[in-house]
Amino acid sequence: MNEISSPLFSNDAEPMRTISLDMARTFAAICDTGSFRLAANRVNRSPSAVSLQVAKLEELLNCELLHRDARKVTLTQAGEQFLGYARRLLSLNDETLSKFRGSTLSGHLRLAAPHDLGISTVPALLKRFAVTHPNICVEVRLDACDAAQDLFGSGNAQVVFFSEQNSRIRAARKLYTEELCWLQATDGAAVQNTPLPIAVSEKGCSWRDAALAALDQAAIPYRVAYSSDTSAGQLAAVRADLAIAALPKAIAKNDVSLVSSELGLPSIGNVTTFMAHDDSKNAVAFAAHVEAHLAESPYR
Repeated sequence: MNEISSPLFSNDAEPMRTISLDMARTFAAICDTGSFRLAANRVNRSPSAVSLQVAKLEELLNCELLHRDARKVTLTQAGEQFLGYARRLLSLNDETLSKFRGSTLSGHLRLAAPHDLGISTVPALLKRFAVTHPNICVEVRLDACDAAQDLFGSGNAQVVFFSEQNSRIRAARKLYTEELCWLQATDGAAVQNTPLPIAVSEKGCSWRDAALAALDQAAIPYRVAYSSDTSAGQLAAVRADLAIAALPKAIAKNDVSLVSSELGLPSIGNVTTFMAHDDSKNAVAFAAHVEAHLAESPYR
């Protein structure tokens, strides 16, 4: 029999080492706050202890995770990759503890989100969160994307979701990216009209801005035939064949279809969903819950 040469079966293979959850939590805190000092406050350690943890983590992973200078801390390419793993490790740890020990957290959590996410993403997250944290009462405020950020900035929301690249919120986490496409009623005729009738969200929605910018750049004449504060309203207009709309590709099914590329409509690009929280205990628990949910999601 030939000798097995795989290092997994080698007698002199290096023993497997374990990443400390404390190290992962400290690293995530640095990334969220952009500062060793602020991260130290969050994890209840001294700045020197935080620095030592990072040094040990880099030694364990055999790579540099952070660029440091006098004014800011930035991620290296390896650091960006590890951050995703660190968040998944922490989320699984927190979810496991909640499952077997039950959550001792209670009180209220105020959440702000754009109307579209409030219909598509938020309900599923809240349903699962109610199981793992039954003593936390979540209050949801749905508004335009910029208004949701204002609620968070004024302290009237502890967690916010939004879809805007140039956010005023510094420590926002990128959750997932999805493609925006032109959708029409299956076998509909609205797309043949000139000017092109479109259904859009309210001003302040990043989806609206992306769609109108794409049409303007392609010099395609259009008119806003239907305006709604939710994607459900846009879909209603599309299904009635009153207009076409720029919506996530995943929505295209049954009576709603992708507009054929042969019609020459411009590409809209992708939209990225972000989340931010205020570091309160209930908000941190919800953020960990979101990370655990998205680890199982097709977006990731």
